[in-house]
Amino acid sequence: MVDIHCHILAGLDDGPKNFEQSVAMAEMAIADGITHVVATPHANAEFRFQPDMIRERAAELQLRFKGKLALATGCDFHLSVENLRDFHALPSKYTINQKCYLLVEFSDFSIPPNTDEVLHGIRLAGVFPIVTHPERNSLIRNRPEMLWKWMRMGCFVQITAQSLLGKFGPKAEAAAKEWLDQDRMHFVASDAHDAQKRPLKLKTAYDLVATRRGQAIAGALLRENPLAAFEGRPLPYQPEAPPEQNEAHLPKKKRFGIF
Repeated sequence: MVDIHCHILAGLDDGPKNFEQSVAMAEMAIADGITHVVATPHANAEFRFQPDMIRERAAELQLRFKGKLALATGCDFHLSVENLRDFHALPSKYTINQKCYLLVEFSDFSIPPNTDEVLHGIRLAGVFPIVTHPERNSLIRNRPEMLWKWMRMGCFVQITAQSLLGKFGPKAEAAAKEWLDQDRMHFVASDAHDAQKRPLKLKTAYDLVATRRGQAIAGALLRENPLAAFEGRPLPYQPEAPPEQNEAHLPKKKRFGIF
């Protein structure tokens, strides 16, 4: 399995505090069957994004697990004015493995009215936004039509593995499972922060998806699509977004006019 959203690097955000904790998370991932991990520190008002330090700590961890775990870097990107200005100057500074996919995290308190324009600007830069854990964000969860619109714009959706397992509460779990059943997601990732409460594990979620939707969908969400993002390739599994509400309520055209 491949994890594209993980806070595994020490001392950069609210993830592990030291190298030993990072090592414990990596060992947990390997034992769980994870082969690739993208380290995605926050870039927000609380945590400053530090590319040089990120590269240094990722290289140190990669050296420890060379041949056992492939490690790349990215960012848990917040849509602040400063971040966006810096992103447009050098998009690869923030993207997954410095290629063409970007994790985008929304605030739990407000979604700016110009969000559609901002996401469109990211697409024009040749980068695909991946909306992270929308099932945990009540603003998006209560207005999923926003998310479907972003999908129609070329954005992708990442659900947290532990949401599917009920670890983020019944509302997040219900939304995650509903969207899974409706083909409304492209990735399942850990969003791990430690080895205890938010562990770097995916296998239990993989098994749940396989039981609920079959092995092909489980493989797409936890292996093929994440690996494609890791390598900067088009996603092999791209479910269609639902039509706009006004389109959804139109009567379906009959296939044969005489009936």
